[in-house]
Amino acid sequence: MNGNAPRPAQRLDAAGKTHVDYREIWRLAAPLMANSAVQSVLNLTDTWFVGRLSTTATAAMSAIYWVVLCAIILLGGVGMAVQTFAAQAYGAGRYVRAAQATWSGLYASLLTVPLFLAIGYLGAPLLTALKLDPEVQRLALAYWWPRLVVGGPLGLLVWSLTGFFNGVGRTRLTLIVTLVMAVTNVPFNQYFMFHVGLGMAGSAWGTVAAEVAGFVVALAFFVGPRFRQRYRPELAWRRTTILRQFAVGVPMGFAVTADLAGLALFQLMLVSVSTVAGAATQIVMMMTSLAYMPGVGIGMAGTTLVGQSIGARDLDWAGRVGNAIIRLAMVFMGVVGVLLALASPWLLPLFVNPADPHAAEVIALGASLIWLAACYQVFDGLNLGSNFSLRGAGDVRVPALIVAVLSWGLWVPLTHSVTFAPGAGWVHFLPQFGLGAIGGWSVSVGYVVALGTGLWLRWRSGAWRRVRV
Repeated sequence: MNGNAPRPAQRLDAAGKTHVDYREIWRLAAPLMANSAVQSVLNLTDTWFVGRLSTTATAAMSAIYWVVLCAIILLGGVGMAVQTFAAQAYGAGRYVRAAQATWSGLYASLLTVPLFLAIGYLGAPLLTALKLDPEVQRLALAYWWPRLVVGGPLGLLVWSLTGFFNGVGRTRLTLIVTLVMAVTNVPFNQYFMFHVGLGMAGSAWGTVAAEVAGFVVALAFFVGPRFRQRYRPELAWRRTTILRQFAVGVPMGFAVTADLAGLALFQLMLVSVSTVAGAATQIVMMMTSLAYMPGVGIGMAGTTLVGQSIGARDLDWAGRVGNAIIRLAMVFMGVVGVLLALASPWLLPLFVNPADPHAAEVIALGASLIWLAACYQVFDGLNLGSNFSLRGAGDVRVPALIVAVLSWGLWVPLTHSVTFAPGAGWVHFLPQFGLGAIGGWSVSVGYVVALGTGLWLRWRSGAWRRVRV
């Protein structure tokens, strides 16, 4: 972009004043919001197929799911970072460097294979330490190896390519790639699980096959004619910056992992308190994902717009468009959260079996938790908008530290203290107040208020203006 070119999501009024073009933001964000929804469907597909095997198989998947997800995302930052580098290169008009960042992400993803293999060998000791039923452990390990060791690096390869599409503003291609994976995942699961007879492992191999299909489609887009003339991907592969990919990508992945690990422990604690608390929490979280998942799409649009503005050397405009993304994420997620809370008397009964003896308790508790969750969504919008805008600037190390300290130093121990009754917790060196699910969710709201405020203050400080990636 030259100095006189309009900046990303910028419009001029009749008086020549610049304003944020929210229509342009929605054009960029809408496919990413839809993409997040499709990813949720893909995950639900795996769960449905595994449920056809047995309740034990579902329990095995539940036992290993969060560990697999955290491991993939921790290393997956090297693929996520492509969006930041591609957006800044695009904004600077250095299109070949955007393609170069993509190749760097692809090479860095391949270099994670030994790391995934090392984590793979930790599966058996981990499951043994959890003292799971032997059959649950056997099934979990059958799923663990192909999904993590093979599917992990493949997922990073796909993220590297879709990060390029997002960075240069071609977010519809990302949606197409995810749709390909979601659609092909169904017949691949059926084939590997039941026709080949691999059972639990077949679900993992079905996901791997779907990732291969998505990767092939994404790579065909990347090296195809629509990008070849401007971005020259056939030449950019020779000059890569892999160390930079890890330097930015690892903190990026660590921040998401720190938050997810806290979330996983939060859910486990509430399940440990009571079946009713665990069920109500799961239902409320599934309902509010209708606010969260689109919020991620809005945040990812912020990474692109802030990155492109910084690439164009217009830091003031990067600040304005980042502020707009933060406001939009907060308003959207807050409004959807409140609407879900208002509709909860009609929605909550849909998720329980009326014949279940605990149905009334689950609905009653869920009716209280959904309002706490609505408050959570407002400040999670502040969190997502700020975090993804900082990503666009390449400011990832301090935000990662903020997330880790607040998640592991505040959220997890306070949830334990507030939720469990004296003598009923996992550890006994912390005070325990026995406030149950309401107490745990109240701590979660406090955590996300602190997290969102901390990341917003980092954004408002302007420290990201001094970051060079």
